[in-house]
Amino acid sequence: MSRDSLLMLTTSYPESGDGSEAAGAFAHDLAEELSTRMPVRVVAPGSMEQSPEPGSHGDLAVWRFSGTGGPLSLLSPKSPADWPRILKVLASMRRQAHAAASDGHVRHTLALWVLPCGWIARNHARRSATPYSVWALGSDIWSLGRLPIVSNMLRHVSTGASTCFADGLQLAEDAEALTGRPFEFLPSTRRPLLVERPPTRASGPWKLLFLGRWHPNKGVDLLMEALHLLPDGTWAAINEITIAGGGPLDDLVRQNVEHLQSGGRPVRLLGFLGADRAAQEVAHADWLLIPSRIESIPVVLSDAVKAGRPVVATPVGDMARIIGQDPPCGVVAEQVTAASIAFAISKAVESNPGEYAEGLERAASMFDLRKIADRILMAANANAP
Repeated sequence: MSRDSLLMLTTSYPESGDGSEAAGAFAHDLAEELSTRMPVRVVAPGSMEQSPEPGSHGDLAVWRFSGTGGPLSLLSPKSPADWPRILKVLASMRRQAHAAASDGHVRHTLALWVLPCGWIARNHARRSATPYSVWALGSDIWSLGRLPIVSNMLRHVSTGASTCFADGLQLAEDAEALTGRPFEFLPSTRRPLLVERPPTRASGPWKLLFLGRWHPNKGVDLLMEALHLLPDGTWAAINEITIAGGGPLDDLVRQNVEHLQSGGRPVRLLGFLGADRAAQEVAHADWLLIPSRIESIPVVLSDAVKAGRPVVATPVGDMARIIGQDPPCGVVAEQVTAASIAFAISKAVESNPGEYAEGLERAASMFDLRKIADRILMAANANAP
């Protein structure tokens, strides 16, 4: 029997099309790119188990495991109350992974991300002798890696993998330090939101955009505080600031936006955006805002640079290294504080986005979905049974 297929396990993959699965857009685009080279079977969360879901075809089929009805990232191993749901999700994920590979055609398993998908891939490898690769996110190493029992799971999963990837430069170094296993840098990205780069406007006032989850890790609360700190002179250089997304800090974001609007500040609030609407908002913006507290290389950064839009970001993960490299592709705050973010925004709107064109070209060259798919297939073929 020929092992000709790739099995992808992921905890984030679009289902509703409402834009709430931002990271899932990357997994979807990667699966589609990989499926042009070999058959791909995706196991992803859904409202119910499906094997495979309607609309699947020979080159790309999707099996759904039963999720929680919301983002899995909101479940925490540190919360005893979450463990019954975590165990239920893991059991469903394992069933569907075995179902997707039951005909023996799977050559290699790719786990997005180390936990919990890598754990399922390791379990499947023991049963079927199918090698697997893991791809680490910052949340794997910098959040879960702080928990003693979970960090041991990370080590076991990474040690058993044939190849280990990390979507950040510093993350790869930290993952190796934690697990004792080398991790190769491979950035996560998705297809460009825009078919063609929109022209850069020559003069202000400028339009700024935050596009992401309203979660403490993404620093949207710091951004809200920073906007209150902006002086009148900075606001005079701003045409509009759009806050798009959704998440656990929904009430905080809405209350702050209402307060800013009542003070006459040009702040616009949007919810989750699908890919087409997100592309429109990026095209209309002059700057993208990335105020994260914890991050490796966010997908929105690659979206921005590929669209020719400079960014204002915090110095976390690899963002300072990528953005601040000569020539720069944006402005990096000195610290992860509201005051520093406010200062960086003021500095950005005093300049012209066109000044960052060369740096944006440099940064965009780092993110090429076809090259990323090539590297994954190389790992899959090198370790094929």
